[in-house]
Amino acid sequence: MPRVDESLIDSEEQLRRLDSRQTLRALATAGAQVREAVRLARDAGVHRVAGGDRPRSVLVASLGGSSVVADALELLAEPGSPVPVSTRHNLPLPGWVGSLDLVIAVSHSGRAPGPLALAAEAARRGAALLTVGVADSPLADVCARARGIHVDVPAERTSTRTSLWSLLTPVLVAADALGLATVPESVLARAADRLDAAAAAYRPSSESFVNPAKVLAADLAEGVPVVLADGPVAGVAARRAASMLARTARLPAVWGELPDAASQVVALLDGPYTDGGAALAVGAERDPVDDIFRDPFLDGAPEARIALLALRATPLGSAAAASESGEPALIDAVVQTARSAGVRVSEHAAEPAHALEQLAELVALGDFTATYLALGLGLDPAVSAHLADLRDRTR
Repeated sequence: MPRVDESLIDSEEQLRRLDSRQTLRALATAGAQVREAVRLARDAGVHRVAGGDRPRSVLVASLGGSSVVADALELLAEPGSPVPVSTRHNLPLPGWVGSLDLVIAVSHSGRAPGPLALAAEAARRGAALLTVGVADSPLADVCARARGIHVDVPAERTSTRTSLWSLLTPVLVAADALGLATVPESVLARAADRLDAAAAAYRPSSESFVNPAKVLAADLAEGVPVVLADGPVAGVAARRAASMLARTARLPAVWGELPDAASQVVALLDGPYTDGGAALAVGAERDPVDDIFRDPFLDGAPEARIALLALRATPLGSAAAASESGEPALIDAVVQTARSAGVRVSEHAAEPAHALEQLAELVALGDFTATYLALGLGLDPAVSAHLADLRDRTR
């Protein structure tokens, strides 16, 4: 199993050597991205999107690292949106999209084939357009010709994974203006403050034994990460965390949201990636993964085991109601079952607040953890030779 080398993530010199595109520094700008994007959205006239009238429906076109924008808008709009919000990654554009609908296309580069093609088809049908991406891009050009609203992503934002809040914030400003979701600027400001607090807590100069993101990175490195979410807010963060673990740290990771994922996560405890499951599968004695006397050179490296990360997000007012009901939470039951099976479990609960504030806290933890995990394994979090090879082969 891989192990995080703490000397790599506690040394400024090593971090500079490995982090070629300053991923950690870029993640630390998340709060500033929110504040800057609010201003850019206002300057672009986002309040005039769809002519200022509420559309019949909203479709969000996003792909890859930008897909969390669609997840977040659906999450925030679901409780009270008067119109349906749906997502699409590529053509075909649904037949019902027409002049009464709004299409929001998000692409950091402005060149992602799916969102670009969907925006072009929406413009052909006369739908209202809101696009978010770099200036002077094909996406911005499509929007200009359709007389839509385009919000620029600043040129210094070089990666979709580190520019999430530059992409998401203009969409939320538009959603609030149209009455699709309640995300006033005061909530965005508090989310920015929470992102600033996370950046301070997870700063590189904070040593491994006191930095929560570095501690979590070490825990997840010693297993196969399974990210389990308690509820829809944590669900968006869990999906983002699994994506970041795969794309940034190069670790296979799965995610699930309760209550649907309870059975599949618990079923994993009987499989080959837990101590008890492995012993039952081969009829052998339990593998002493945590045996302090184990010699990795003589005994060999221990086999991979599940590392469970439980994310919790409790909406304001629901914590008291849950405690008064006296019923045990499903997440607690799953965690207890996992621990009884010998699984390493890490937990993080966002402080009760508006859903966006909780989402910001959980996303920041996942983003920094995945980046420290990559660096601790000696990997550059922003550069993948195989992805570069894939791009060359598909040009």
